[in-house]
Parts: sequence; C-alpha cells; structure tokens
Amino acid sequence: MPPGAFFSHATAALLFGMPLPAHLETDPRIHVTVVSPERALRARGVIGHRAENLKRVCVLAGMPVLEPIATWCQLAAVLQRDDLIAAGDHLLRGDRALATGADIAAGVTQNSGQRGARRLREAAALIRPRVESRRETMLRLFLLDCGLPEPETNRYIPLPPGKQRARGDLVYFRYKVLVEYDGEQHRTSDVQYNRDAERLHDLRTAGWLVISVRKNSSKEWVRAAVEEALRSRGWRP
Repeated sequence: MPPGAFFSHATAALLFGMPLPAHLETDPRIHVTVVSPERALRARGVIGHRAENLKRVCVLAGMPVLEPIATWCQLAAVLQRDDLIAAGDHLLRGDRALATGADIAAGVTQNSGQRGARRLREAAALIRPRVESRRETMLRLFLLDCGLPEPETNRYIPLPPGKQRARGDLVYFRYKVLVEYDGEQHRTSDVQYNRDAERLHDLRTAGWLVISVRKNSSKEWVRAAVEEALRSRGWRP
C-alpha cells in the first residue's frame, strides 16, 4: 500500500468485527482508499477508492484502517436498513464498544448529503447497546415490524434471594416476558447447556415467561408465541 492509503468499506468493517451479510463476508477482495489527488489503486483482488478529504484513520494490529464510525457510515451505500442496524449495534457492544451514541449521531450529521443518508438516519434511530449478535438484532427488528413493543436488549433480570441474577437477550420487564435466541453454543457445550437450563428454571420459577427462538424457528411461530405471551400478561396493541 502506498503511504496514506488505508483499509475502508467492508474490509474495515470486517476488521472491526462488524457483522455483514454473507456475500460481503465471503468476498475475497479488499477495499483500499487513498486521499485525493492520489489515484485509486488498481490491482487484482483490490477495490480502490479515492476520498476527496482526509479521513480519520486508526491503527489496528499494525494496519491503517478507517475509524469505526466513518466505516459504518460508508456501509449505508451498500447495506439494507436491517443489515446496517446490525453493523451499528456492534459499535455499542458492551465493554468492547467501538463508539458512543453521540459518535453515531455526529457521523449521521456529517454524512447528511452522502449516498444512503436517509437509510443512515433510519438505522441510527434503531441501534441499541449491548447487542451480542446479528441474529439478536434481526430478531428484535422482526418483533418491531410485527407491531409488538420493543424489548430491552441484554439486561440483567433480578431474581429472588439466593439466586444469581440472569441476563436476558430481549427483555420485557413490564410483562415479565423474555425472548431468547438459542445459538449453537447452547447445544455444543455441556457446561453452557446445564448453566442455561438452571437459569431458565430460576426465571420461570420467578414468574417469567421465556420464549426460546432457534435458527430454524418459523417467523409465524415466533410472532404468535411472543404475542400470546405478551397478551397473557396484559399487553394490548
């Protein structure tokens, strides 16, 4: 790479661990940006870009990479809304957060005239903290699209004395309904499986309705199960 060049677009997003659609995650080409008046790179396996203005670049494992917020804003030109939200949720992921809510708002403002600006605004309004996977994001957005209330993401649930507090994926505190995405680790690890079984028992004993959603769960079943649980606890559209 010439001096001043840096990784950007989907390549930078993957280096930061942002979840992307499969066709981008498996694309072997890398995105490299240079700043005008340098010419965009042309080489096998490289997608070259040229920026008109100097961008904020950080160093990641010794590599020059466009900063996380600017990278996320670039994705608005190629991702659909839900995919953009999933990538944005990763920015606010717990102790490993790459940005703050204020950073995201500033990035949206700075890109107000760029391609995908409207999608960027829509996505920013639906980004939530502490989300741990792309599937969690998609499940939350699906519930919203069904007209159901929005759950809180990855919150700790208090349990009776003597029991450890439990953390839930999508939590409806008002109705004591918990929606969980059951990933592969729950079946491949005996320790995790046993821990989850004890946790679910404690939650149900404390009066929580727990709905476990798996990879192959049908959308019709998920919608009906969550709506039935919420209605049984007093929710009305």
